[in-house]
Amino acid sequence: MSENKKNDTAFILQGSILAIASIISRVVGLVYRMPLTAIIGKTGNDYYGTAYEIYNILLIISSYSIPLAVSKLVAARMSDGQVKNAMKVLKGSLVFAGITGGTAAVVVFFLADVFASLLKTPMCALALRVLAPVLFIVAIVGVLRGFFQGLHTMVPTAISQIAEQILNAIVSVVAAYTLVRYGAKVGAVLGNETTYRAAYGAAGGTLGTAIGSLTALVFMITIMIMYTRRLKRKIRRDHTKVVLEYKDLFRILIFTIIPVLLSTTLYNISSIIDTGIFKNIVHIQGYDEKLISSWWGVYTGQYRVLINVPISIASAMAASSVPALTAAFQSKEKLRVQRQITNATRFVMVIAIPCAMGLFVLAKPVMMLLFGDPDETSAAMLRVGAIAVVFYALSTLSNGLLQGINRMKIPVKNAAIALVAQAVVLVLLLFAFHLNIYAVVIANAFYALLMCILNGLAVIRYSGAKQDFAKTYGVPTLASLVMGLSVYVFYELVYLILSSNAIATVLSICVGVVVYFVVLLLMHGITESELRRFPKGALLVQLAKKMRLL
Repeated sequence: MSENKKNDTAFILQGSILAIASIISRVVGLVYRMPLTAIIGKTGNDYYGTAYEIYNILLIISSYSIPLAVSKLVAARMSDGQVKNAMKVLKGSLVFAGITGGTAAVVVFFLADVFASLLKTPMCALALRVLAPVLFIVAIVGVLRGFFQGLHTMVPTAISQIAEQILNAIVSVVAAYTLVRYGAKVGAVLGNETTYRAAYGAAGGTLGTAIGSLTALVFMITIMIMYTRRLKRKIRRDHTKVVLEYKDLFRILIFTIIPVLLSTTLYNISSIIDTGIFKNIVHIQGYDEKLISSWWGVYTGQYRVLINVPISIASAMAASSVPALTAAFQSKEKLRVQRQITNATRFVMVIAIPCAMGLFVLAKPVMMLLFGDPDETSAAMLRVGAIAVVFYALSTLSNGLLQGINRMKIPVKNAAIALVAQAVVLVLLLFAFHLNIYAVVIANAFYALLMCILNGLAVIRYSGAKQDFAKTYGVPTLASLVMGLSVYVFYELVYLILSSNAIATVLSICVGVVVYFVVLLLMHGITESELRRFPKGALLVQLAKKMRLL
């Protein structure tokens, strides 16, 4: 195998490792949200989700962009053999992250009531205060993860993500159960048992995030200590004459982080803008406060949780693409850059498109299975927003691809355009069409669509990478349509015979996976060499050959 092909295979492999970890983490998150929702209810989900919206914005501003920036800077220096300078990037980034993360933690803790009131959800302040110290911890963890990603290994990040989420799940459920009972006692004294029960339960849910992030920090520090001996050997062999000064490092770090920060902030701030616009307008329109809280609880605690599972694959591929693309771009290997962009996009679409179709077809059964929610509004929300999975997957990936080829300002400009357009669409849908919560779902999907179009055009323009439209989008879509029809028919038949939603849903998902895999291979949507690059690719190839599909 040529060196370039080895690099491409390693790129997909590392992306696959992170994608698998992200999927496992999201699935664990999905599983624990079932008992959590049962404990804290839709109102508790509203408080929990709103607290997270505020926390996420502060996280993005303070440290979310740091791992990407660190991985980019480390990858660039390691590709030139500058191990000492790569270590300086690590040390300087830790100081930078400590300052920004610590400042954000203090701001959130002391201004929690102000933030909560601005979003018309004052009772989420307690959960927000629990999340405050997490901002500092996550900033430090992000630097360590970014360092290893810059060394082209996603394994420490992957393992730490899974460990973090498992601890998060356990503690969240136990703490929510404990604090719900305490909140009910407080509420009984204050004359509002339901509200305080939900507020304390939401705070218990966020306590799991704090413990999970602390677990990830301990793990990453342990890995760093174990890796120190190998680093010292590399440093002794490094004869770089120009050693990076810390003042120059901070300047480079800031100028690298700012475009990524602006892009990521604009990309993610749409959710908090949605919250502010939606809650203020529906209050003006006279909707009942409990109904508003219920809608938002379903949107953040059920709908968003479900669509984020497949989107996490794109996030993983974006994270793995940046250091790999940076190294290829730095070496001026145009063909390798184009090949990596093409491979990453196809990988994401082969998974995102059938996931969107599955959520559309099984919207109500999945809501009933996971959250015990038979409400048609919840299912309709998922059906309307299922297509957003594809748009968000593409836009998330293209953000990382543009950053990897040093076009970091473009996602910022595109996100700003999409953000303004989304706000206009949301206001129009709420005031002119009175679509209530569906307006948020549609506006959200519109934002992602506009982002993936603008980013996609920029990727083509600056890299020259052009997708085979039929193979990348057409074949997975046709295979997904066949899968969707099969799943729908199979679900209806099994449910008719057994009258069990759980059995019918689980079996339908299994049938859907098999049907999609078979149809995709029959339509030559993926080659043997491409299939081998997937996780357990050799096993999949062996299985396909036994079925005479290859």
